[in-house]
This record gives sequence, C-alpha cells and structure tokens, in this order.
Amino acid sequence: MIFRTHYCGSINKKDIGQEIAIAGWIHRRRDHGGVIFFDIRDETGLIQVVYSPDNKESFSLAESCRSEFVLLSKGIVRERPEGTINPDLASGEIEIDASDLTILNNSVALPFQLDEHASVGEETRLKYRFLDLRRDAMQSNLRLRAKVSHSVRNFLNEEGFLEIETPLLTKATPEGARDYLVPSRTYPGSFFALPQSPQLFKQTLMASGFEKYYQFARCFRDEDLRADRQPEFTQIDLESAFVNAKDIISLVTRMISEVFKETLGIDLGKFPQLTYAEAIEKYGIDKPDLRNPLVFIEVKDLFVGSGFKVFSEPANSEDSRIAALRVPNGESLSRKQIDYYTDFVGTLGAKGLAYIRVEDPSKGKEGLQSPIIKFIDESIIDNLLVTLNAKKGDIIFFGAGKRKVVNDSLSALRDLVAQDLDLLTKEWAPCWIVDFPMFEIAGSGKMTPLHHPFTAPRCSIDELTENPLLALTDAYDVILNGTELGGGSVRIHDHEMQSTVLGILNIDQEEAEEKFGFLISALKHGCPPHAGLAIGFDRMIMLMTQSNSIRDVIAFPKTQTASCLMTDAPGAASFEQLNELHLKIQDLTKET
Repeated sequence: MIFRTHYCGSINKKDIGQEIAIAGWIHRRRDHGGVIFFDIRDETGLIQVVYSPDNKESFSLAESCRSEFVLLSKGIVRERPEGTINPDLASGEIEIDASDLTILNNSVALPFQLDEHASVGEETRLKYRFLDLRRDAMQSNLRLRAKVSHSVRNFLNEEGFLEIETPLLTKATPEGARDYLVPSRTYPGSFFALPQSPQLFKQTLMASGFEKYYQFARCFRDEDLRADRQPEFTQIDLESAFVNAKDIISLVTRMISEVFKETLGIDLGKFPQLTYAEAIEKYGIDKPDLRNPLVFIEVKDLFVGSGFKVFSEPANSEDSRIAALRVPNGESLSRKQIDYYTDFVGTLGAKGLAYIRVEDPSKGKEGLQSPIIKFIDESIIDNLLVTLNAKKGDIIFFGAGKRKVVNDSLSALRDLVAQDLDLLTKEWAPCWIVDFPMFEIAGSGKMTPLHHPFTAPRCSIDELTENPLLALTDAYDVILNGTELGGGSVRIHDHEMQSTVLGILNIDQEEAEEKFGFLISALKHGCPPHAGLAIGFDRMIMLMTQSNSIRDVIAFPKTQTASCLMTDAPGAASFEQLNELHLKIQDLTKET
C-alpha cells in the first residue's frame, strides 16, 4: 500500500490538477449541504479535503468518520471556490477533491478536544500525553527542541569537541540532592546510583587526554519538584582542558547566541558580567532578571542614628542590611496591592513591608505619605530622598533585617512589582554572574560549597585553610531573564588542593578515597588544568518557547510528585524480582 505521495504542509497552488494521496488524522470535520469537509493533519500541517455524495463509496466512509480517525485520502488538488479561502492556513487557497478514502484506524471518543486543551487540567493532559502531544504547541516545542539540539551539536563539533557518553549506572556522590538508587543483582546489598551529573567522569576524561568533551547528559535527582525541575532531565555538558574561565564564558556566549540566532532569528546582544557580590548587593539574588530596571540601594548607614527601632537595629547589626527599592511612578499601586505585597514578603520571612509614597520631594518630609514617616527624623528623610534620587509619583519599599531575609523577600518583590506595573524593558536579557565565593554557611550552620567541592579556589592552600569563607573562585553562571541556564567553573586539578577542600568539608581521607578515589587518582597522574559548564537543556527550551513549565518541552515528563500518569510509574515489583535483588519491602501499613 502506498500511504501517501505528499505531506499536507507541502501542497500548494503548483499542485493544482495533480492527483495525490495524503495520510493523517482528522483534525476537524464539517458537514455543509450534503458535502463533508475534513481538515486532515499530519506532522507538516493541515489541508482541507472535500467528500462529495457523487462518490458514494468514499462519501459513505466519510460519514462514519470522526475526529482523530487516521485516514488515507486520494484526490485532485484544486483551487478553493471564491469566498472560501482561509488566509490562516498555508494551504488555505487550495483543497483536495477526494476520490478515494481508506480508514487506516478509527478513534474512540476523546477525553478532551485538542483545541480545547486550555480548559483541561494538566493531570488529564499527562494521562493522555499521546493526545496532548498531537497539539500544535507541543509539536512546535519538541521540533524546536530537536532543532536546538542539532544546532548545539554542530557548534561544538566545529569547535573540536568530542561527544562522549558517560555511565548511567555509577556510584553515589554528594552533589546536593538525593540519589536514585538501583539495586545490584550480582552484588547483593550493593547499589548503583543514577548520576546527578557527569561531573567526576568528565573531569576524569580531561586526565585521559580528551581535551574537549561534550554530551547531552541524562541526569537524575530525587528532590522536590517545581515548574523548572524534573526527577530526570537533560543538560548540555561540556569540559575542556588547558582553558580558563574567560575561555569557557566566551565559548558558551557564542554558542547560546548562535543557537538563538539560528533557531529563532533572535539576537540576544551582549552578555554583561556581574560579580556575585554585585548581584547580591543590587538585586538580592545571583540570578537577576536584567529586563527589570529596579535595583536595590543600600541605605543602612543613613539609619545608624535613627530612633526608629525597626531600622536602627539592623543598621547597627553586622549581618543585616537595609535596602530600598525605588519604583518610578509607583503611585498607581493601591493600598490593596501594598497589603498583598506585605503578606507576600511575610511568606519569605520578612516581618513587614515599610514604604513611602513620594508626593512632592521638594517639600521634604511634608511631601511624603507613609505610616513610618512620623518615626524618622527630617534630616534622615532629606538624605534618603537625595540618595534615592526620589521623584514625584515614586513609591519606595524597604527591606530591613537579616541580610538573607532582606535579599530573598525584596528580590521576589522586585519581580512581582515589575510584573504588575509592566516594567520589563526588553524581551531578552542574558548575563554572566562571576567570582562566586567558594563556601557558604548553610541553614544547618555547616560550611558547604556554593557550587560543588571540585571547583578550584582562587587562592593558595594556606590562604584557603586560614579563612575558607573569604576564598573566591572562577565559577560562573549564565542567566537569561532571571533564570539560571547553567553554571560551571575552573576545576581543581591538583590532588593536594582537592584533599584540602574535602578536609574543610569534614570529609576525611578514608571517606574521600571511598567516594572519589578514582578522581583523586586521576589528579595524581598528571591531570591538566581544566574547566567546564553544564546548561539545563530543558530549561533553555522552556525559555525559548516561552512555556510556563519544562513539562511542556519534554515528551513524557513526570508530575510534581515524580510519577508518570500515562504509564502509571513507579509501580510495584513482583516477589520474584525482589527476591533476585535480595530485597524485602517493609509493610508500611503497620504502625512502628
């Protein structure tokens, strides 16, 4: 059987008068005056097919057809009658006068219509993912994904990078999230771990003489999920020997720029660089959305002598800050909105949200409106208005308290206000964040690496040991529209430095040997200086398609509870399977 001679999207006026065959799904069916019209869809597009009662056999079959039946239709291409042209379709000037129809497969009643997906819950869409994927939006997303993948591979291949696969069955390593474990049948009681990243393997490749590596790496992390997270995901992973941070930043900037240009026709422009310290100071976060013009201004020094306790206490505390966020023309914000903002920052740890409306800055204190004005000296107000360059119609929000709480709450407020007031200045805003600290103090009070323990400190072993919290690194994150696309660093290539870093993290020599022995051995045997980066591929496609979730750019994603509704995974294992793996399932229904 010849299924087709043409794809639906390839047929145009040059084919008028030609007999052709097409195959696809019934996208839409219409009956008009005894004539049946099908919009038949394949992966390339739509075309209208007309079934006339003059051809009794094909017309009779057409009468029995419904949405999403799979058809083979033959006929003559002709111009559409005057007044019936559809300018919204590429094939809107032509149609097929059908002479023959074959039903290749029928379809049961659909759980939802493909063009009504907006009113359908995500749970239903994921359960019937094979239907959801037929929609134009999903087809377009996954085709762009393939196009971007091709573009990235072409770029890296031309740059001399070699695509090398690393293992999926490996050993658990501490990379910040829980591992997915796979029990070994041949080694009872032992487990493989699915990789959170190929970090150790790609560094080992550098020691093996492969100077330029990349892969589209599958990674697995058993962590709480969000719109931009999945338990399994894909990252563009690359590493190069005999390079520095500047080299990797330049390479990746060119790669991202060329991919956007080639696949979307978008010029991203320049990628400005901000240090980690600058980003935190100005935006409270290390992944700022630079489309948003609002910036923090530190005003802590102005309130050192203030009698206003809410501000004077953080003004005199070393680990606190007072930051102001001036919103031009913020007078349009209602009291109801401000109350909502107050509740919003409260969920992020802030004890309240102080604000000042600027009605007439020339009048000083008299020209302002705020519940806190009466508590602040006029001299402080005057200095504040000058420092902030306050203008008539502005509103000024304040964050005062512990540095982390202020940064977290005010940065989130910054994004929310920009959204509400439509402040974004452009469509795309990339940047690099550089000069990250090596370590930070986590919420538990323990010292942890800001990136990972294989990032090279920008100091000597003695300096690192003396004061690890002052150590900076040549780590770098690439940010797009306030979303971290990826990050990387110059790696440790000296085994003594690596042992020192692990020691600072309270990983002794025995534990280090157990977990990272092969890497440390590679470092001891002549490993060159090297650096690399990983880009979240799913996240990048989500941004490029302007989707709300990475689930919309992955063919078969998991839910936010890490399950697959279509396949009903995860599922139970049989007794025989468990027995082979020397495993027993604890009865979770019994009280302990």
